[in-house]
Amino acid sequence: VQLQASGGGLVQAGGSLRLSCTAQGLIFRITTMGWYRQAPGKQRELVAAITSGGSTNYADSVKGRFTIFRDSAENTMYLQMNSLKPEDTALYYCNLENNLKRNYWGQGTEVTVSS
Repeated sequence: VQLQASGGGLVQAGGSLRLSCTAQGLIFRITTMGWYRQAPGKQRELVAAITSGGSTNYADSVKGRFTIFRDSAENTMYLQMNSLKPEDTALYYCNLENNLKRNYWGQGTEVTVSS
C-alpha cells in the first residue's frame, strides 16, 4: 500500500490550503484515514481522522478551521485548512488503517504558515 500526499506549501496567516492523500495498492477495506502533523522539535500529533462510516474527529486546535473528507471511490482523503496560523506549520502525514488492523503512512507534505 502506498499513500501519496500532496498540497502543502507556503501560505500567509489567514490563508487556506487543501491537502490530499491517495491510497494505492492492496488496501483491502479502509476503516480509518487520518492526518497527523509534526512540527520541529515536537511529537507527531493527530490533526483529524475520518472513519469509513464518515465519522470525524479533530484536534481541539483545528476545530472550526479544518475539515476532513473523503472520496471513497477514489480512495482519496482531503484536509481543507482555512484560517491558517503560524502554529499550523508542520510536516503533515496521512495515515490509513484497514480492516486487518494494518497501518500505513504517507511520505509527508510540508505546510509553512508565515505571520
